[in-house]
Amino acid sequence: MTREIANDRDLHSACRPKTRAGRIPRKGGGRGVWTALALAAFCGGTITSYAQAQSETAKTLEGDDYKAIGFPIAGQGAVPIGPLVPSLYGNPHLFGDWGGAQSWMQNRGIFLNIALNEEYMGNVTGGRTRDNVLAGQVAAELDIDWQKLAGFQGFWTHLLVVNGHGRNFSYSLGDYVSNPEQIYGSRGNVVAHLVSMYADKTFLHDRIVVSAGVIPTGTFFDFDALACSFMNVSVCGNFAPGKYAPGGRDWPSANIGAVLRVRPTERTYLMGGLFAVSPHAFNGGVSGWALAQDGLGKLSSQFEAGWDPAFGKDKLLGHYKIGFYYDNSRYPHLYEDRYGGSYQASGLPARNASGMWSSWLMFDQMLVRSGKGLADGLIVIGGLGYAQGNVVAMRDHEWIGLLQSGTPWHRPLDQIGVMFQHMTMSRSVRLQQESSVALGLPFVSNQWGNVYGVQRWEQVYEAFYSLHLAAATALQFDFQYLQHPGATTTFNDAAIIGGQFTTNF
Repeated sequence: MTREIANDRDLHSACRPKTRAGRIPRKGGGRGVWTALALAAFCGGTITSYAQAQSETAKTLEGDDYKAIGFPIAGQGAVPIGPLVPSLYGNPHLFGDWGGAQSWMQNRGIFLNIALNEEYMGNVTGGRTRDNVLAGQVAAELDIDWQKLAGFQGFWTHLLVVNGHGRNFSYSLGDYVSNPEQIYGSRGNVVAHLVSMYADKTFLHDRIVVSAGVIPTGTFFDFDALACSFMNVSVCGNFAPGKYAPGGRDWPSANIGAVLRVRPTERTYLMGGLFAVSPHAFNGGVSGWALAQDGLGKLSSQFEAGWDPAFGKDKLLGHYKIGFYYDNSRYPHLYEDRYGGSYQASGLPARNASGMWSSWLMFDQMLVRSGKGLADGLIVIGGLGYAQGNVVAMRDHEWIGLLQSGTPWHRPLDQIGVMFQHMTMSRSVRLQQESSVALGLPFVSNQWGNVYGVQRWEQVYEAFYSLHLAAATALQFDFQYLQHPGATTTFNDAAIIGGQFTTNF
């Protein structure tokens, strides 16, 4: 993979918002994010969409008690549909009410969050080389409920910017397929990298929501808030392979587009989206603000249907969704030339394939309730995702995990979890790499980065414990075992230890 494309993956795959303690996404570039607050005239907030179910608020408050909601379609805070913003649920802050400033703003429909995430990771054994890295991010979001602020009923605006530091652990580990980090890369080395900037308008008593602007597609589609409890980025927020293709790029990259969300019943939803596909390695340039890029003529159309039940007297919450997207761009075949043979052997250009698709089935279900919070109990989480293997290097991805809040051992804001992931690379990319070996050519990089051998499959075993330290502040301890790093047998299996500190100011 070229360095440009590698940076693109750094830009929109590595970090996802986390938030057992109100965490906010990471990754940026520059030294601080404070100047981003000057952008508050237009609000921001896909940021902690991933965090809602994991936030302190979600663990300690009953859904029926919520007074403010980030997206009206979410129902009384009990059934998250699409992105949510924890601050809108009274999410706690390390510095409390900011001397009354938070209450003053929220009473006027202004919701402001600033969060810090620092992450350490190193391999104890295995991988390409022994190494350890430190990466971090500051993020700022601002959301405005214009009904409260100016009487404009059912209208919200959102803005999110991030700033980060650190480097990619994948290079030294030799594994771009399943990156154990959530945070890495400088994101263009800018003070405030634009993640999202869009507006919502509701209709028919909040049964319909139309969103339009600069939107990370995975903030709405193929998204699971609970997945970012885990540090491995392959499932955090939304899954690989879909989020690494231009038509489905996710946080902190975004596509210009619109989303229509409809709730036929209180517990079901239908959602469709249409997005411009950028032919560039960086959507919006390295800063995210270059919105008028050339070549935006192709479109990605996405659809998802979901069911959010609550079973029994304990209201055991579940979230089930199925969806797909289709990008009508043309992409080079990973193996074939125009005649169906190896383009490396013939010396002809790879033939272009029309369109690219990705599909998914995802779920999480509370099995046993430990307390009143939305994520307070034993929860099973899992899913499977597919992509068009002749143009996308990873064909399929399956995962299953368990999460448990710390209530049974009198630590309700702690959390523990385990997960297993399996990733299979496509037949086309394997044929390409076998052709490289036969011809004595270097391996060709792909959407996942540098290639160090013939890629077949990789498996990840992960376990973590998140320790609540103070209001909106947590320290997570993480262990991962990577079988076939980089989906090859070139390097020994890797044992990874990591830690993550998060706080919501």
